[in-house]
Amino acid sequence: MIHHLVSAVGFLAFAGIAWLLSSNRRRVSWKTIGSGMALQLLLGTLIFRLPGSHRAFLWMNDAVLALLNASKAGTAFLFGPLAAAPGEPESVGFILIFQVLPVAIFFAAFTAALYHLRVLQWLVRLFARLFHRTMAISGAESLCGAANIFVGVESALVIRPYLAGMTRSELLCVLTTGMGTVASSTLGVYVAFLSGAFPEIAGHLVSASILVIPAAVLVAKLLVPETETPRTLLGVPPEDESTRSRNLMGAIIEGAMDGLKLAAGITALLIAVLGLVALGDKVLGVASPWFGLTEPLSLVRILSWIFKPFAYLLGIQASDVPVASRLLGERVILTEVVSYRDLAQLLSSGGVTDPRTVVILSYALCGFAHVASVAIFVGGTAALAPSRRDDLAALGWRALLAATLATLMAGCVAGIFSTGEGVLLTRPGT
Repeated sequence: MIHHLVSAVGFLAFAGIAWLLSSNRRRVSWKTIGSGMALQLLLGTLIFRLPGSHRAFLWMNDAVLALLNASKAGTAFLFGPLAAAPGEPESVGFILIFQVLPVAIFFAAFTAALYHLRVLQWLVRLFARLFHRTMAISGAESLCGAANIFVGVESALVIRPYLAGMTRSELLCVLTTGMGTVASSTLGVYVAFLSGAFPEIAGHLVSASILVIPAAVLVAKLLVPETETPRTLLGVPPEDESTRSRNLMGAIIEGAMDGLKLAAGITALLIAVLGLVALGDKVLGVASPWFGLTEPLSLVRILSWIFKPFAYLLGIQASDVPVASRLLGERVILTEVVSYRDLAQLLSSGGVTDPRTVVILSYALCGFAHVASVAIFVGGTAALAPSRRDDLAALGWRALLAATLATLMAGCVAGIFSTGEGVLLTRPGT
């Protein structure tokens, strides 16, 4: 029970940090902040505690896993035994590029097909109206935030006609909702990592994508409160139809190509970032004796120290705080892909002692809140609104902070309500 209370304290503390760092505390809209908090807690109740919600949750989880299994048909045909995961017949072991990254291509094509058929549009507008009416934010912010539940940086396309006229507060909100969530295509990658040890992970990641939107809005509006009048304040605007493919096959092809770019981007990013971090660690290792340290310093180790108090505030069991703080810290520079991979390895090796920790981290890590995203989201959004490039660049690092705090708040909500059900922990020696 005490850990649930700590999660509640953390929920308020992370919002408090955003308020302390606000650019204009006097102009904070407490209606938006209060509504954002209430909406998060309501969603947490629906996800974890509402009678009958578990059945719907399992259905959603099974649907994602079914899609994941369907994606294996293409990879098995192309790559043969290389695509077989450990434990499957003819498997040669775990190979990320053959067993996980192709999932992004399939999910991107599937999402594009649903978008063309207007299935996702209906869901996006449903959530957009919910966010607009409950949190009193502009229609464009609501629409972009809702789109981020399903897509990634391309979510800005749905509000392209409105970007140039957005206020600074709106722009930060757009960046934060993008960096605080994950695309459905990459969600499949994380499920591929964790589904063996955490059978209900898919449902939790889908829930996290929804839960983090009000958290992202809340933090963004605390950091940069609205001081102007947004053009779309009165309602959710229509989407930009020019982004829609002409036919279903065209949508699938375009989605698959986007997925290929995403998989290639993840590959390139991991190669570059892991290499640069390794180089930085070597430099820190050489310098460590100068400071009288017996163990070499590393970037992840330094970040784990920074995130240690945050891990405690998530309400994580004390014995799991060291690994939790490391996972949270490494996401900042190594991306959430590496963090989820390491979480899966910890589950397999018995490195986590409390199943509730896994649920909390599943939510707290579920976002593009890392350094590379600053360039990706600022650059991608600036390409759609060149006149706002300077404003977007100035807000980039603040958006990273906001997205990090938003995902931590989502983790706290999971900590408040979760008991850790559905996680299969492996104990050393078993």
